Amino acid sequence: MASPVDPNDPLMTGENSFIRLSPDGGTTMTDRFSHWRVLWCAAGAGTVLFAQSKQLTSGRVQIYSDNAAVARWLQRSIETLLFPAFADESIPVINAEFARGGDPRSAAWETVTSANEKIRLTWYDCLAPFVLTMAPGTNNRPIGVFSTFFPARSAQAEINGMAATTKPWPEMRGDRQSSSACLAWSETWVRPKS
Repeated sequence: MASPVDPNDPLMTGENSFIRLSPDGGTTMTDRFSHWRVLWCAAGAGTVLFAQSKQLTSGRVQIYSDNAAVARWLQRSIETLLFPAFADESIPVINAEFARGGDPRSAAWETVTSANEKIRLTWYDCLAPFVLTMAPGTNNRPIGVFSTFFPARSAQAEINGMAATTKPWPEMRGDRQSSSACLAWSETWVRPKS
């Protein structure tokens, strides 16, 4: 009988929902938002938003968090493998408060409030959920991830009431229909057992 325990060591558990937007169906990506709700990692717990938008941030990367140590840990441990522009530790971490609402059966949203900005990310018109399983070594990454994806056909990103006009696009993940905007819940990153 196979062991019910994954052979790898947990690295982080929580969520990593994302929105990637394009004016031309994904040929050109102009907007990228990576929202992390970390329940546990080596730096503790916290919430982080990495944002880069041609329209809303003039193309600059901005980082918001309620725990700067968690933001820096994510940069060193995971974002360096996912999107190196988000891993630049010279970018300041802006203190922010985070809240969530809604449900993928209708619309789900995350709000980020700093001293000068209010950001709202919204996912809606979701496809059927599926569990993503990527063991360490997949896509040449030394770490792996398990996550429940709720792909959204539609998503919106706005800062201070101004919304990006670009859109998510459909993507396949294995044999499942997905999109460039997903709620990624119950997410656990793992590394080979030391």
